[in-house]
Amino acid sequence: MEGYKNYREIEIETASGLKLVVMLYSGAIKFLNLAIDGINERKLDIANNNIIKVQDIISELITSLNFEAGEIAHNLYSLYVYINRRLLEANLQKNSEILLEAANLITTLKDAWDILLKNQKPEVVKTAVSSRLNISG
Repeated sequence: MEGYKNYREIEIETASGLKLVVMLYSGAIKFLNLAIDGINERKLDIANNNIIKVQDIISELITSLNFEAGEIAHNLYSLYVYINRRLLEANLQKNSEILLEAANLITTLKDAWDILLKNQKPEVVKTAVSSRLNISG
């Protein structure tokens, strides 16, 4: 298990900004699925903890936006704020349907960024996402 942890740390440290965004989306989807399971199984502490993890990821994505890039960064900001608001509502109501909505939105974003990653269009990332992306713990 220690070897895997070291591998992930090296992968994160050496990843491009584009790959980091995709990794954040993947993490958010994973935590949303865990939160949905937590609600469905009435393990509300698990649901709460995983929703908070997703909110932390969304906050990190917000701080990484480069608003000088123009409309795409502003649109992402609006979408991230919406997702965060829905996560708060889902956590307060313990509503897995809202979490499913958030998961669908994030999956759609991830799919788009996966295409960018596959096609290696770094200029898009450099304009929309700043180098301030901070991945920790």
